[in-house]
Amino acid sequence: MQDQPYRLAVSNQKGGVGKSTVALNTAGALADRGNGVLLVDLDPQGYLTSGAGLDECYTEQPPSLYDALKDPSQIDVNDLVIDHPEFDVLPANIDMFNLEQELVSMMQGRKRLKTLLDGVTGYDFIVVDCPPSLGLLTDNALLACENLLIPAEAEDTSIRALDLLFKQVDTLEANFEDVTISEQAIVVSNVDYPLDGEQKSMLEWFEENFSEYIPVFEVRNRAAIKRAWNNGGSIFGSDEECDMEDELTQLAAHFESEARGEPE
Repeated sequence: MQDQPYRLAVSNQKGGVGKSTVALNTAGALADRGNGVLLVDLDPQGYLTSGAGLDECYTEQPPSLYDALKDPSQIDVNDLVIDHPEFDVLPANIDMFNLEQELVSMMQGRKRLKTLLDGVTGYDFIVVDCPPSLGLLTDNALLACENLLIPAEAEDTSIRALDLLFKQVDTLEANFEDVTISEQAIVVSNVDYPLDGEQKSMLEWFEENFSEYIPVFEVRNRAAIKRAWNNGGSIFGSDEECDMEDELTQLAAHFESEARGEPE
């Protein structure tokens, strides 16, 4: 186990890109390879919390992640962590819908999550699922993790979405001189074969524009992944076999190499 967990933010402000599914299955792949993983749901909508089978946590009374982010000094985040058969989960809470506006007036409002996660040990990886927006919660995740996994779809609209995300990263790096946010991988999700013209063109675009400096992974649309989600876990916690496990395992191996600082 590493001295400090490798932190990974899963972010794309464009909705419908399979972001929470990618986060869940990335955590599952890392855990399946023997890593200790904490999965953090920073999205006030709580989709990841639901996908992990923890719907009841979303409406629980305080304290919750909302309270911990409001005042990290008053809450032991380890007390909020929920055991899951595959990994540990820090679930979202419905109260978090109020948080983005409240963070605006807080001291160090963009670094609350970093302060919180600095007190978390005992894991190899922390995977943070961001909201589908470029607000203060996503800023918190990017500044806390400094490693970015980008889920995207093979659609033309992804070009503008990624441009906006990269501009946000540049803005954060300009405003916080001690921060370097590294794009670590792209997962093109929900790919259907046979490819239509738009998907084929966009897969080529991802390869041409990114593969020289970060890996691009392709996760095809599979009913087994959806069924695993509906059953409260990743495909790696399911008894059902899925041919996308190999691609997700390669993704996990990539992050293991990055965490060790090893060139691939």
